[in-house]
Amino acid sequence: MILWVLALLSVIVGEFCYAMRTEVNIAHNFSEQSQAYYLAVAGLNRAVGEIIRNQVIREKAKLFKNETDKGKIEDEIGADGDEETTRWRINVDIPSVVFGAGRFKVKIGNEAGKININQANEKFLRMMVDAFELETQQRDIIVDSILDWRDKDDLHGLNGAENEYYNSLPDPYDCKNGNFDSVEELLLVRGVTPEVFYGGLKDMVTVYLDNRTVSKKAADILMVRSGDASSNKISINAASKMMLRALPSITDELVEEIIIYRKEKDFKSAGELSLVVGADVYTAISPYISFEENAFYTISSMGLIPGSRIRMSVDAMVEVNPTLKKGWRIVQWRDGFKDQFEMSSNLE
Repeated sequence: MILWVLALLSVIVGEFCYAMRTEVNIAHNFSEQSQAYYLAVAGLNRAVGEIIRNQVIREKAKLFKNETDKGKIEDEIGADGDEETTRWRINVDIPSVVFGAGRFKVKIGNEAGKININQANEKFLRMMVDAFELETQQRDIIVDSILDWRDKDDLHGLNGAENEYYNSLPDPYDCKNGNFDSVEELLLVRGVTPEVFYGGLKDMVTVYLDNRTVSKKAADILMVRSGDASSNKISINAASKMMLRALPSITDELVEEIIIYRKEKDFKSAGELSLVVGADVYTAISPYISFEENAFYTISSMGLIPGSRIRMSVDAMVEVNPTLKKGWRIVQWRDGFKDQFEMSSNLE
């Protein structure tokens, strides 16, 4: 009887110890998750501050003309006066930053490197779909259907679609006849399959219009089919590899040359870009490119705890605009976004 009692007590004690250990691990993991998450939030806020700082420096640089005033700018940038290596830039590998008991890793992008799906003209849209290995007819269907989705009338293009097509689907719906509210809305457009959308199209387009240069009233009256000239350009500094590859006459080798150049500094003039891609290629792509960023930035920030495998991250779209009350605002926010980061130990 004593042996049976001792055996039962051993089982109870063992179960109690296991439960306690599990509770301790859960509490420890929750603590590390919280720390990593708020490290990621700190990284995002730091990135916003750096973006605002860059804008202030650029605006001041436009005003200062002589060497004395230029020196003031250099003092704000850093003792070495090297703006490009000191400031945080878009589409570059920013080293992780120690913060408190951990560190954060940040990546910054800009929507100027994407095609504005609401303002792009037919030529620009066609250049976009040419980046995909599609049949000619499917490319025509996508371009015409996007234009029909945006325009106000019920007349479809040669290969487009209006209510007659969408109402005949197994799950019918109406053609919007208005601007896209999100890039995911493209999945409703005839010809845009999930394979095309998630295979690269999603990362090539945007719906955010830079209100610093275009007022809402002006944006509302832009021609839907012809597009606005300023909206039919992408920033050569913000464009992704796939977006660069979609430009006419650009080869994979030239895309790599552009990426390598951007690691050191941004393109600031036609002359700098022409030296990298050549005069003939620059002439071909010049109608489609600009050198400016717009007000909308994508910021991905990951928090890391030393000695822990836990990674927490946030991904946000922010508008940095001096006309706003705080100078910036959050447009989108997602927690736990890890796709843009390498989950390896070298982040630490």
